[in-house]
Amino acid sequence: MKKIVVLTGPTAVGKTSLSINLARAINGEIISADSMQVYKHMNIGTAKIMPDEMGGIKHHLIDVIEPTEDFHVVRFKEMVEAAIEEIYAKGKIPIICGGTGFYIQAILYDIQFSDQKIDQQYRDYLEQYASDNGKEALHKMLAEVDAKSAEAIPAANVKRVVRALEYYKLTGETFSSHNEEQRNRKSPYNFAYFVLNDDRNLLYNRINKRVDIMMEAGLLDEVDKLVKMGCVPGMTSMDGIGYKEILAYLNGRSSLEDAVELIKKNSRNYAKRQLTWFRREKEVIWLDKTVLKTDEELLEYIQKTLKEKGII
Repeated sequence: MKKIVVLTGPTAVGKTSLSINLARAINGEIISADSMQVYKHMNIGTAKIMPDEMGGIKHHLIDVIEPTEDFHVVRFKEMVEAAIEEIYAKGKIPIICGGTGFYIQAILYDIQFSDQKIDQQYRDYLEQYASDNGKEALHKMLAEVDAKSAEAIPAANVKRVVRALEYYKLTGETFSSHNEEQRNRKSPYNFAYFVLNDDRNLLYNRINKRVDIMMEAGLLDEVDKLVKMGCVPGMTSMDGIGYKEILAYLNGRSSLEDAVELIKKNSRNYAKRQLTWFRREKEVIWLDKTVLKTDEELLEYIQKTLKEKGII
C-alpha cells in the first residue's frame, strides 16, 4: 500500500512549522489541505506560508488558482492525487497538512463524488430561500430532515447546507448517512493520521492574537484589493473567515471593530468545529502539546509511530 502522512489540527495550533520539520526528517513533501491557501492574492487572511518560510520543502496546492474561481472537494481531490503521484515519483513521502477535515477524509478513504447528481432548479430555489429568509432559516430546514448534518454543517456554510438538502431530495437518504457510509470505506493507503491539539485557552488566545497580527499586516487592504479584482460576497474565496467579515465592513454593514471581533469569534468557533470533526474520525493519533511540549518531542513521537506503521 502507498504511504501517506497526515498532520492536521485546529487553526493556529502550530501545524506549519512542525510539518516542515517532519518533511525534512522523513524525506517528504507537503500537500496543503487548506481550502483557502489554494487561492492566489490571499496571503494575510489565510495565514499562508510564504516561499521564504518553506525551508526548502516543496509545498503543493498553495497559490494555484485565482480568487474568482470556485474550489470544492472534487477539484481538491483531483489536484491532490496528481501531487501524490508526483511526490511518489521522486521517492518521497506525501505529507498532507491542513485543517479542512472533509478534504482529508476524501483523500484517505477515496470518497467518490462523481455519482452525486445535481438538481439545479431545487438548488436555485434553496439559494433564493436563504437570500430571502436568512441562512438560519435554511439551516432549520436541514435540521428538520437531517439533524446530524445540521449539527456538522454551520448555517454560515450555505453551499454545504444546500448540498445536504439537495442530496436528501434526490436520494431520500440523509447526507449524514451517505457520509458515514463513505467514511467506513477502506483506505487504499498505509497512512498515519496525526491531529495536533493544545490547551483550549492557549489556542483561543493564539487565534485572537493571530487576528490582531493579520489586521496590523494589512488584511483590510488585502480584501480591498480583492474587491477591485472582481471578488464579491458569495464567491467561495470570499466565504472564508476574515474575508467575509471585512467585506461586510467595506459594504457598510458593520463597523471595523465589530468585524475584527467577529473574525476572532468565527475563528474560535471554527477551531471548535474542527476538533469535533477530528474526534469523529477513525484511526486518528492525537498529539497533545500539553504533554509533548516541543517540536523535538513531537517529532520523536511521530517518527516512532511512523516506524511502527512501516511508513518509514
